[in-house]
Amino acid sequence: MPSSKELAPSTAPFFPNQFIKNQFCSKPQYPPGDTDLSGKVAIVTGSNTGLGFECARQLLSYKLSRLILAVRTAAKGEYAATKLRTQYPQATVDVWLLDMSSYESIQAIARKAEKELSRLDIAILNAGIAGSEFKIVPETGHEEAMQVNYLSTMLLTILLLPVLKAKLEPGQPGRLTIVTSMLSIIAKFANKNANPLLPSFDEKKNFDSTDNYPKTKFLGQLSLWKLTDLVSSDDVIINMVEPGFTKGTELQRDAPFAVKAALNLLKAVSARDVKLAVSTYIDAAIVKGKDSHGSILTNWEIAPYAPFEYTSEGREVMERLWKETIEELGPMGVGKILESLSES
Repeated sequence: MPSSKELAPSTAPFFPNQFIKNQFCSKPQYPPGDTDLSGKVAIVTGSNTGLGFECARQLLSYKLSRLILAVRTAAKGEYAATKLRTQYPQATVDVWLLDMSSYESIQAIARKAEKELSRLDIAILNAGIAGSEFKIVPETGHEEAMQVNYLSTMLLTILLLPVLKAKLEPGQPGRLTIVTSMLSIIAKFANKNANPLLPSFDEKKNFDSTDNYPKTKFLGQLSLWKLTDLVSSDDVIINMVEPGFTKGTELQRDAPFAVKAALNLLKAVSARDVKLAVSTYIDAAIVKGKDSHGSILTNWEIAPYAPFEYTSEGREVMERLWKETIEELGPMGVGKILESLSES
């Protein structure tokens, strides 16, 4: 099947056309009945609750040998790990601390994976925040949602690539799946023409509580295109997955009361349950093949990127974003990693 890069952009309006198709007219696809992850090792970020926890549980249900819950709070991680160990006593379940607002924490977990793991087959980057209030991360000086959903996720992605390449079953590519959002299709992204671009996210005048989550997720899609031009699917298959509108998560926990009330009403009539939504993660991370490299997976299928990404303006923004991102993350060694992967 063609990758997202090879597909034509969708012309159907997101609301209601694509939303109705996503939530009511899509047929779930589950792994083959003989799927067996014995011997394999996976990392799942943000995995103590909601979609991340269910993802961890489903991976273990396919006989995954070792699971690493990468979480911000040790106590919550251990509570989740205890439940999983009880249900799947044959597996090793570890808790590693990861603060997605901290570059040092991200570098530390990548070093830990490189040093302590003899094998790493799958990484699913699920951690994210809605960012409904303007907050600056003191350590980095960046707006919180942009830091967590984009910059930190991109840093962790790149730092894990050489680990995945080096520590897997011979002849098999590593798998790295990043969770995105269907709302990115309708991101207004009002500051897209700012130059430089990244600092514009840190100015309160550019903050829009309704658009912040969609546009910070959209940044990841713009950079996925560039990243996967440099990394071979023979080494690591990198894709993004959109789980659909889902109930039973804590994503909107910090949203204003009126927003949460409206969302809860909409979820009651249209949202997927967590178990169904996470089946999209499993499909992206262990079922889909090399044709999904550099692709967005929606409703268990390879889907086009947002229409903006196919335009000349979109390509210009993509190039500018990528250049600024590599400059931002350069002190953490991402340039050398990408150079080594593109030459291999």
